[in-house]
Amino acid sequence: MRQELRSSLGKTYLAIEPVSTDRWIDVNWMGYLTGDNIRTGAAAYTAALAESGYHAVLNDTRSVLGPWEHSLDWVINTWAPQAAAAGLTHFAMVTTSESMADATAVAFYQQLTAFKAELFSNMEEAKKWLRQFSLAR
Repeated sequence: MRQELRSSLGKTYLAIEPVSTDRWIDVNWMGYLTGDNIRTGAAAYTAALAESGYHAVLNDTRSVLGPWEHSLDWVINTWAPQAAAAGLTHFAMVTTSESMADATAVAFYQQLTAFKAELFSNMEEAKKWLRQFSLAR
């Protein structure tokens, strides 16, 4: 079931949808992200992952405006171990090199150790990579 999270201004900043055919959680971030948005959103899709029994996330950040390094430490040191404990083993992050969020995504990828992650600029390549793990279970 699709879930949308909205900011205090009523704008959607995150859409979460379990994809049963691929056995992953589809996550689409949008707009400017605050620390609270990131913490609330990450908790929501981690809960969806645990409820589904899936082990993979397709994380689309192509519509994020601005950097999110203000939350990088929390994502790496708090959220990532929690997500791994909830069953996350493979994480495909789709980003665009033209965005300010891309530099933070690269830093995330370089520091992450809790589960396997890859960065992609092409959605179809990300899906292809993720399917080899999500459908193998």
